[in-house]
Amino acid sequence: MIKLELGRSGLKVAPFAFGGNVFGWTANEKTSFELLDAFVDAGFNLIDTADVYSKWAEGHSGGESETIIGNWLERRGRRDDVIIASKFGMEMGPDMKGLSRKYMFEAVERSLTRLKTDYIDLYQAHSDDENTPFEETLAAFGELIEAGKVRAIGASNYKAGRLAAALEASAKLGLPRYETLQPWYNLYDRGMFEGPLAELCRKEQLGVIPFFGLASGFLTGKYRTEKDLEGSARAYRVKYMMDERGMRILGALDAVAAEHDATPAQIALAWLRARGVVAPIASATSLEQLAELAAFVDIELSNEQVARLNEASEGFLDRPTGPSGPPRRD
Repeated sequence: MIKLELGRSGLKVAPFAFGGNVFGWTANEKTSFELLDAFVDAGFNLIDTADVYSKWAEGHSGGESETIIGNWLERRGRRDDVIIASKFGMEMGPDMKGLSRKYMFEAVERSLTRLKTDYIDLYQAHSDDENTPFEETLAAFGELIEAGKVRAIGASNYKAGRLAAALEASAKLGLPRYETLQPWYNLYDRGMFEGPLAELCRKEQLGVIPFFGLASGFLTGKYRTEKDLEGSARAYRVKYMMDERGMRILGALDAVAAEHDATPAQIALAWLRARGVVAPIASATSLEQLAELAAFVDIELSNEQVARLNEASEGFLDRPTGPSGPPRRD
Protein backbone atom coordinates (compact mmCIF):
# COMPACT_ATOMS: atom_id res chain seq x y z
CA MET A 1 0.00 0.00 0.00
CA ILE A 2 1.39 3.37 -1.02
CA LYS A 3 2.02 5.78 1.88
CA LEU A 4 1.98 9.56 1.48
CA GLU A 5 3.41 12.14 3.88
CA LEU A 6 1.06 14.52 5.65
CA GLY A 7 2.61 17.87 4.83
CA ARG A 8 6.15 17.91 6.19
CA SER A 9 5.16 16.09 9.38
CA GLY A 10 6.98 12.83 8.77
CA LEU A 11 3.68 11.01 9.27
CA LYS A 12 2.93 8.70 6.34
CA VAL A 13 -0.56 7.48 5.61
CA ALA A 14 -2.36 5.28 3.11
CA PRO A 15 -4.60 7.27 0.71
CA PHE A 16 -7.91 6.63 2.48
CA ALA A 17 -8.88 7.81 5.96
CA PHE A 18 -11.64 6.23 8.02
CA GLY A 19 -14.10 8.80 9.35
CA GLY A 20 -14.63 7.82 12.97
CA ASN A 21 -17.69 10.01 13.43
CA VAL A 22 -19.91 6.94 13.05
CA PHE A 23 -18.34 5.10 16.00
CA GLY A 24 -20.84 5.11 18.83
CA TRP A 25 -23.44 6.82 16.63
CA THR A 26 -24.54 4.71 13.66
CA ALA A 27 -22.05 1.93 14.40
CA ASN A 28 -22.03 0.27 17.82
CA GLU A 29 -18.83 -0.91 19.47
CA LYS A 30 -18.95 -4.45 18.04
CA THR A 31 -19.45 -3.17 14.50
CA SER A 32 -16.85 -0.45 15.00
CA PHE A 33 -14.26 -3.04 16.09
CA GLU A 34 -15.01 -5.14 12.99
CA LEU A 35 -14.65 -2.10 10.75
CA LEU A 36 -11.37 -1.05 12.34
CA ASP A 37 -9.99 -4.59 12.10
CA ALA A 38 -10.85 -4.80 8.40
CA PHE A 39 -9.57 -1.29 7.66
CA VAL A 40 -6.14 -1.91 9.17
CA ASP A 41 -5.90 -5.48 7.82
CA ALA A 42 -6.40 -4.03 4.33
CA GLY A 43 -3.29 -1.87 4.76
CA PHE A 44 -4.87 1.46 5.72
CA ASN A 45 -3.78 3.38 8.80
CA LEU A 46 -5.34 6.87 9.15
CA ILE A 47 -8.28 7.05 11.57
CA ASP A 48 -9.92 10.44 11.99
CA THR A 49 -12.01 11.38 15.01
CA ALA A 50 -12.76 14.35 17.31
CA ASP A 51 -13.74 14.97 20.90
CA VAL A 52 -17.15 16.27 19.80
CA TYR A 53 -18.15 13.02 18.01
CA SER A 54 -21.05 12.24 18.45
CA LYS A 55 -22.42 15.03 20.65
CA TRP A 56 -25.18 15.76 18.12
CA ALA A 57 -26.90 12.40 18.75
CA GLU A 58 -29.66 12.26 21.33
CA GLY A 59 -28.32 11.24 24.72
CA HIS A 60 -24.67 11.73 23.70
CA SER A 61 -22.25 14.22 25.23
CA GLY A 62 -19.25 13.80 22.90
CA GLY A 63 -16.26 11.51 23.25
CA GLU A 64 -18.16 8.41 22.12
CA SER A 65 -15.99 7.93 19.04
CA GLU A 66 -12.68 8.40 20.84
CA THR A 67 -13.82 6.00 23.56
CA ILE A 68 -14.55 3.22 21.09
CA ILE A 69 -11.25 3.77 19.28
CA GLY A 70 -9.45 3.67 22.62
CA ASN A 71 -11.14 0.41 23.59
CA TRP A 72 -10.14 -1.07 20.23
CA LEU A 73 -6.52 0.05 20.62
CA GLU A 74 -6.36 -1.45 24.11
CA ARG A 75 -7.87 -4.79 23.15
CA ARG A 76 -6.13 -5.21 19.79
CA GLY A 77 -2.71 -3.80 20.74
CA ARG A 78 -2.28 -2.15 17.34
CA ARG A 79 -1.27 1.36 18.36
CA ASP A 80 1.88 1.27 16.22
CA ASP A 81 -0.14 0.24 13.14
CA VAL A 82 -2.30 3.35 13.00
CA ILE A 83 -2.14 7.12 12.73
CA ILE A 84 -4.72 8.62 15.08
CA ALA A 85 -5.98 12.06 14.07
CA SER A 86 -8.23 13.81 16.55
CA LYS A 87 -9.57 17.33 16.90
CA PHE A 88 -10.66 19.79 19.55
CA GLY A 89 -12.15 23.27 19.66
CA MET A 90 -15.81 22.71 18.85
CA GLU A 91 -18.17 23.40 21.75
CA MET A 92 -18.40 20.47 24.16
CA GLY A 93 -20.32 22.33 26.87
CA PRO A 94 -20.39 25.64 28.77
CA ASP A 95 -16.95 27.29 28.54
CA MET A 96 -15.63 24.21 26.73
CA LYS A 97 -14.53 25.36 23.28
CA GLY A 98 -11.86 27.34 21.46
CA LEU A 99 -8.10 27.17 21.00
CA SER A 100 -6.74 28.78 24.16
CA ARG A 101 -3.77 27.16 25.90
CA LYS A 102 -5.85 26.42 28.98
CA TYR A 103 -8.62 24.71 27.07
CA MET A 104 -6.23 22.85 24.76
CA PHE A 105 -4.44 21.30 27.72
CA GLU A 106 -7.74 20.22 29.26
CA ALA A 107 -9.07 18.85 25.98
CA VAL A 108 -5.98 16.86 25.07
CA GLU A 109 -5.91 15.08 28.43
CA ARG A 110 -9.54 14.06 28.04
CA SER A 111 -8.88 12.78 24.52
CA LEU A 112 -5.77 10.87 25.56
CA THR A 113 -7.73 9.22 28.37
CA ARG A 114 -10.58 8.21 26.06
CA LEU A 115 -8.18 7.00 23.38
CA LYS A 116 -6.15 5.05 25.96
CA THR A 117 -2.88 6.24 24.45
CA ASP A 118 0.06 8.40 25.46
CA TYR A 119 0.08 10.46 22.27
CA ILE A 120 -2.05 11.67 19.38
CA ASP A 121 -0.33 11.51 16.01
CA LEU A 122 -2.18 14.44 14.43
CA TYR A 123 -3.94 16.89 16.73
CA GLN A 124 -6.12 19.35 14.85
CA ALA A 125 -7.82 22.64 15.60
CA HIS A 126 -11.38 21.70 14.68
CA SER A 127 -12.36 25.27 13.89
CA ASP A 128 -10.79 28.71 13.90
CA ASP A 129 -10.85 30.79 17.09
CA GLU A 130 -10.47 34.49 16.39
CA ASN A 131 -10.55 35.26 20.13
CA THR A 132 -7.25 33.50 20.79
CA PRO A 133 -4.00 34.83 19.29
CA PHE A 134 -2.20 32.48 16.91
CA GLU A 135 0.89 32.79 19.07
CA GLU A 136 -0.90 31.35 22.10
CA THR A 137 -2.42 28.43 20.20
CA LEU A 138 0.73 27.50 18.30
CA ALA A 139 2.97 27.83 21.36
CA ALA A 140 0.62 25.56 23.30
CA PHE A 141 0.73 23.01 20.47
CA GLY A 142 4.51 23.26 20.71
CA GLU A 143 4.41 22.41 24.41
CA LEU A 144 2.35 19.31 23.67
CA ILE A 145 4.78 18.23 20.97
CA GLU A 146 7.72 18.81 23.32
CA ALA A 147 5.98 16.71 25.98
CA GLY A 148 5.48 13.86 23.51
CA LYS A 149 1.69 14.03 23.69
CA VAL A 150 1.28 15.17 20.07
CA ARG A 151 3.41 14.39 17.01
CA ALA A 152 2.07 16.92 14.48
CA ILE A 153 -0.71 19.48 14.21
CA GLY A 154 -3.35 20.37 11.66
CA ALA A 155 -6.26 22.71 11.05
CA SER A 156 -9.86 22.18 10.02
CA ASN A 157 -12.50 24.58 8.73
CA TYR A 158 -10.05 27.47 8.27
CA LYS A 159 -10.44 30.16 5.61
CA ALA A 160 -7.49 31.03 3.39
CA GLY A 161 -6.61 34.35 5.03
CA ARG A 162 -6.63 32.99 8.54
CA LEU A 163 -4.69 29.86 7.62
CA ALA A 164 -2.08 31.98 5.85
CA ALA A 165 -1.77 34.19 8.93
CA ALA A 166 -1.32 31.15 11.17
CA LEU A 167 1.41 29.77 8.91
CA GLU A 168 3.11 33.15 8.86
CA ALA A 169 3.05 33.28 12.67
CA SER A 170 4.62 29.83 12.85
CA ALA A 171 7.45 30.84 10.53
CA LYS A 172 8.06 34.19 12.20
CA LEU A 173 8.06 32.89 15.77
CA GLY A 174 9.67 29.50 15.18
CA LEU A 175 6.56 27.65 16.36
CA PRO A 176 5.06 24.41 15.03
CA ARG A 177 3.01 24.90 11.89
CA TYR A 178 -0.19 23.31 10.70
CA GLU A 179 0.89 20.43 8.47
CA THR A 180 -2.58 19.47 7.30
CA LEU A 181 -5.90 21.02 6.42
CA GLN A 182 -9.21 19.25 6.79
CA PRO A 183 -11.65 21.15 4.56
CA TRP A 184 -15.24 20.46 3.50
CA TYR A 185 -14.62 19.28 -0.06
CA ASN A 186 -16.27 16.95 -2.53
CA LEU A 187 -17.49 16.87 -6.12
CA TYR A 188 -20.70 18.70 -5.15
CA ASP A 189 -19.25 21.14 -2.59
CA ARG A 190 -16.16 22.59 -4.24
CA GLY A 191 -16.28 26.30 -3.52
CA MET A 192 -15.15 26.31 0.11
CA PHE A 193 -11.79 24.79 -0.83
CA GLU A 194 -10.96 25.42 -4.47
CA GLY A 195 -9.34 28.77 -5.14
CA PRO A 196 -7.17 30.65 -2.61
CA LEU A 197 -7.36 27.94 0.06
CA ALA A 198 -6.31 25.14 -2.29
CA GLU A 199 -3.58 27.33 -3.76
CA LEU A 200 -2.25 28.08 -0.26
CA CYS A 201 -2.13 24.37 0.61
CA ARG A 202 -0.19 23.62 -2.57
CA LYS A 203 2.23 26.49 -1.99
CA GLU A 204 2.88 25.57 1.64
CA GLN A 205 2.84 21.80 0.99
CA LEU A 206 0.05 21.08 3.45
CA GLY A 207 -1.51 17.63 3.37
CA VAL A 208 -5.21 17.90 2.50
CA ILE A 209 -7.54 15.37 4.13
CA PRO A 210 -11.07 16.49 3.23
CA PHE A 211 -14.25 15.58 5.08
CA PHE A 212 -17.72 15.14 3.58
CA GLY A 213 -15.96 13.34 0.72
CA LEU A 214 -19.20 11.69 -0.32
CA ALA A 215 -21.43 14.70 0.37
CA SER A 216 -23.39 13.00 3.16
CA GLY A 217 -23.86 9.96 0.95
CA PHE A 218 -25.35 11.86 -2.00
CA LEU A 219 -22.40 10.99 -4.24
CA THR A 220 -22.96 7.27 -3.66
CA GLY A 221 -25.95 7.60 -5.97
CA LYS A 222 -28.39 6.00 -3.57
CA TYR A 223 -30.42 9.18 -3.17
CA ARG A 224 -32.16 10.05 -6.44
CA THR A 225 -35.80 10.57 -5.43
CA GLU A 226 -37.63 11.92 -2.39
CA LYS A 227 -38.59 8.36 -1.49
CA ASP A 228 -34.92 7.42 -1.20
CA LEU A 229 -34.61 9.89 1.68
CA GLU A 230 -37.14 8.12 3.89
CA GLY A 231 -35.54 6.96 7.13
CA SER A 232 -32.13 8.44 6.30
CA ALA A 233 -30.21 10.24 9.06
CA ARG A 234 -28.70 12.42 6.33
CA ALA A 235 -31.93 13.49 4.64
CA TYR A 236 -31.69 16.94 6.26
CA ARG A 237 -28.71 17.71 4.00
CA VAL A 238 -29.05 15.44 0.98
CA LYS A 239 -32.44 16.84 -0.08
CA TYR A 240 -30.80 20.17 -0.89
CA MET A 241 -28.50 18.46 -3.40
CA MET A 242 -31.29 16.77 -5.33
CA ASP A 243 -31.47 19.59 -7.87
CA GLU A 244 -30.63 19.82 -11.56
CA ARG A 245 -26.91 20.22 -10.87
CA GLY A 246 -26.92 17.31 -8.44
CA MET A 247 -28.57 15.00 -10.96
CA ARG A 248 -26.07 16.12 -13.60
CA ILE A 249 -23.23 15.17 -11.26
CA LEU A 250 -24.74 11.76 -10.57
CA GLY A 251 -25.11 11.19 -14.31
CA ALA A 252 -21.43 11.92 -14.86
CA LEU A 253 -20.46 9.66 -11.95
CA ASP A 254 -22.60 6.86 -13.38
CA ALA A 255 -20.94 7.20 -16.79
CA VAL A 256 -17.37 7.22 -15.46
CA ALA A 257 -18.17 4.40 -13.02
CA ALA A 258 -19.38 2.23 -15.90
CA GLU A 259 -16.08 2.80 -17.70
CA HIS A 260 -14.17 1.46 -14.67
CA ASP A 261 -16.68 -1.22 -13.62
CA ALA A 262 -16.87 0.75 -10.38
CA THR A 263 -19.49 2.49 -8.25
CA PRO A 264 -20.29 6.22 -8.09
CA ALA A 265 -18.86 6.40 -4.55
CA GLN A 266 -15.55 4.98 -5.70
CA ILE A 267 -15.34 7.46 -8.57
CA ALA A 268 -16.23 10.39 -6.27
CA LEU A 269 -13.33 9.47 -3.97
CA ALA A 270 -10.99 8.81 -6.89
CA TRP A 271 -11.83 12.30 -8.18
CA LEU A 272 -10.66 13.78 -4.88
CA ARG A 273 -7.34 11.99 -5.17
CA ALA A 274 -7.01 13.18 -8.75
CA ARG A 275 -7.46 16.72 -7.42
CA GLY A 276 -4.39 16.28 -5.23
CA VAL A 277 -5.71 15.44 -1.77
CA VAL A 278 -3.65 13.06 0.35
CA ALA A 279 -6.44 10.97 1.82
CA PRO A 280 -10.17 11.64 1.57
CA ILE A 281 -12.10 10.86 4.74
CA ALA A 282 -15.16 8.65 4.41
CA SER A 283 -17.19 6.54 6.81
CA ALA A 284 -18.70 3.09 6.58
CA THR A 285 -21.13 1.30 8.86
CA SER A 286 -20.76 -2.20 7.39
CA LEU A 287 -17.94 -4.36 6.10
CA GLU A 288 -19.56 -4.35 2.66
CA GLN A 289 -19.55 -0.54 2.56
CA LEU A 290 -15.95 -0.43 3.72
CA ALA A 291 -14.81 -2.89 1.06
CA GLU A 292 -16.57 -0.87 -1.63
CA LEU A 293 -15.06 2.45 -0.55
CA ALA A 294 -11.56 1.07 -0.03
CA ALA A 295 -11.43 -0.20 -3.60
CA PHE A 296 -11.28 3.37 -4.91
CA VAL A 297 -7.52 3.50 -4.24
CA ASP A 298 -6.97 1.20 -7.22
CA ILE A 299 -8.86 3.50 -9.63
CA GLU A 300 -6.92 6.04 -11.64
CA LEU A 301 -9.05 8.50 -13.54
CA SER A 302 -7.89 9.86 -16.89
CA ASN A 303 -7.54 13.58 -17.43
CA GLU A 304 -10.54 13.41 -19.74
CA GLN A 305 -12.68 11.72 -17.07
CA VAL A 306 -11.67 14.29 -14.46
CA ALA A 307 -12.54 17.05 -16.90
CA ARG A 308 -16.01 15.57 -17.49
CA LEU A 309 -16.66 15.39 -13.77
CA ASN A 310 -15.43 18.95 -13.33
CA GLU A 311 -17.74 20.15 -16.10
CA ALA A 312 -20.75 18.33 -14.64
CA SER A 313 -20.18 20.00 -11.26
CA GLU A 314 -19.76 23.54 -12.60
CA GLY A 315 -21.88 26.18 -10.90
CA PHE A 316 -20.75 25.38 -7.37
CA LEU A 317 -21.13 27.96 -4.58
CA ASP A 318 -18.61 29.18 -2.03
CA ARG A 319 -20.73 27.73 0.76
CA PRO A 320 -22.84 24.58 1.15
CA THR A 321 -26.43 24.53 0.00
CA GLY A 322 -28.98 24.08 2.77
CA PRO A 323 -28.26 23.56 6.48
CA SER A 324 -24.76 22.44 7.33
CA GLY A 325 -25.94 20.44 10.31
CA PRO A 326 -23.60 19.09 13.01
CA PRO A 327 -19.89 18.77 12.26
CA ARG A 328 -18.60 15.76 10.38
CA ARG A 329 -21.47 13.50 9.47
CA ASP A 330 -19.95 12.01 6.33
